[in-house]
Amino acid sequence: MKKMALLAFAFILFNCNGNAQDAKKEKKVYEITKTDAEWKASLTNNEYYVLREAGTERAFSSKFNKEYGAGTYICAACETPLFQGEHKFDSGTGWPSFDREIKGNVDFSIDYNLGYARTEEHCGTCGGHLGHVFNDGPKTTGKRHCINGVAVKFIPKKDE
Repeated sequence: MKKMALLAFAFILFNCNGNAQDAKKEKKVYEITKTDAEWKASLTNNEYYVLREAGTERAFSSKFNKEYGAGTYICAACETPLFQGEHKFDSGTGWPSFDREIKGNVDFSIDYNLGYARTEEHCGTCGGHLGHVFNDGPKTTGKRHCINGVAVKFIPKKDE
């Protein structure tokens, strides 16, 4: 009888759902959505790897790493303005870095891919993975938006 009671207790224990299990992570529906096939057709292999598979480009490989001109960095997938050139700085990490985003155009989530929490950045319009934001940036904001260069395009400011 003790075995039966113990077995019943174990069954109940392992089948009870706590509040944490009930809080399912809702996936945001973005304004621009496409199938994987549509994304693959509209992006290069590297863009797809970073933007749709949350990949990371090799450090110091981006043509934007040392770009400091005035202009706007837009999403390579949907052309949403994400960062201003005036907020770019040399972090020494090998990735384009900014001290702030264009408010409302970048979404944030937590990722545990490396075994610890990091704040991941996504395009607020299409959900494309951009990079991560860290709290070790310049005094202006204290933030370092570490962005994969392949996830953005640069539109230089036109002289007026």
